[in-house]
Amino acid sequence: MERLAGCRAPHLDAALGLIFTERRAARIADNFPYRFYATVTRTCFKSRRGRATPARGTGHDPVSNSRIDKLVQALTVLVVDDNQYMRKVVRNILVNLGVKNIHEAPDGIAGLEAIRMFAPDLVILDWEMPLLNGAELVRIVRSPGVFPVPDVPIIMLTGHVERWRVIEASRLGVNEFLKKPVSGKALLDRIVAILTHPRAMVRLGDYYGPEPRKLFYEPVQKMIAAPPLAAKASARVGSDA
Repeated sequence: MERLAGCRAPHLDAALGLIFTERRAARIADNFPYRFYATVTRTCFKSRRGRATPARGTGHDPVSNSRIDKLVQALTVLVVDDNQYMRKVVRNILVNLGVKNIHEAPDGIAGLEAIRMFAPDLVILDWEMPLLNGAELVRIVRSPGVFPVPDVPIIMLTGHVERWRVIEASRLGVNEFLKKPVSGKALLDRIVAILTHPRAMVRLGDYYGPEPRKLFYEPVQKMIAAPPLAAKASARVGSDA
């Protein structure tokens, strides 16, 4: 699949204590998809004799605006959130993006059933929900051999952005992490990244999910490599004896 590598501004959630880089000049109204695509094209690609070529150093083929439009419009998206107003807000953003197939679930249990039933291309998931919260849902979904759709891309969209939640989401296998309230541009940015620059699904010990980014790779590796607490305790008792 074509990729849009290098087109996204590098950013992490503010909960990590890092700077969130965004194009302040690109204030997007309801018709933001077209203005955003134009910005991507101007920034990432150079035009030579009327033919788009990759920006220097990217090493990837360009993705046309029409191609992105088609990818977004063909999506089936599931929104899992216990807040009806927030589901409506996210639905409206997706409709403005051109997404035509949108399903909703009011809690984690209904979300699991909807993933099984519809096999969506993308899940937008809240963290705090009754019955089954977002973290528990991700843990169940990312169980190949047990859950039928373990590879579905997941965007965690939550108002709780403590550092431990961001790291925990990455360890569970979430593709992207966004803070509420979300802008259309931010959501589109993550969706385009998932569609055009997907990370391979990998298994690292008990972890199954998208290949970790460099920032989280070492914590995930340490978590996998660290012996269980029971093993540490038994080793300590043996040394004392």
